Amino acid sequence: MAGGGIKGGFAYAKSDDYGSAAVENAMSIHDLHATILHSFVLDHEKLTFKYAGRNFRLTDVHGRAVKELF
Repeated sequence: MAGGGIKGGFAYAKSDDYGSAAVENAMSIHDLHATILHSFVLDHEKLTFKYAGRNFRLTDVHGRAVKELF
């Protein structure tokens, strides 16, 4: 993510004592994809494609760009 405006050396979420699950500021895969697309200056809500008569997005109906990482 270097060069995309992401802060370097920055930890966003905290995990439990074993490191197996996020307990604070958990990010879903849809949020990650929306954040990556935001770093490319693309709006993930406008990137749609039509399949079987329905509009689909890359981040489905979920996802928000986590702007705290920039």
